[in-house]
Amino acid sequence: MGASDWDYYVPYQEDLNAALQQLRREVFETGDYYWVNGGDWRPEEEREPRPRSLEELWADESVQETGTHSILDVFSVVGPDDTPDYCTVEPVTADEALELLGTEKLTRAHVEDFDVFPRSRWIGRCAVLHDDEGTPREIRFWGHSGD
Repeated sequence: MGASDWDYYVPYQEDLNAALQQLRREVFETGDYYWVNGGDWRPEEEREPRPRSLEELWADESVQETGTHSILDVFSVVGPDDTPDYCTVEPVTADEALELLGTEKLTRAHVEDFDVFPRSRWIGRCAVLHDDEGTPREIRFWGHSGD
């Protein structure tokens, strides 16, 4: 199948990890992710119902191997002194934004240029987006995952 790109916008909150966890719960509850064991490619009698919890989802070996091709494939936001690792989200820093896009306060208008931010498969990124007055309004989470 290959990896899939994904991106989400959520209202701003100071705690990026709390925003991620809320988004993950919402995506899981709406079922807006790839469920390998329920795919249309399987004969109907072999399709399994979606898991009832995130824990149940990630206990499945097929999911561990293929992922969900969504924000569910990342589990936490790393801190400023941490090195991003498999299944984490790395925030764009003010210094990184200034160096690569010429401003510390990113807006929706900058999103089309976000490909300048380094990224790796199975490691998400996030950025705080500001309004024209410089007030934080949204957080964008993006990345690519799945096999």
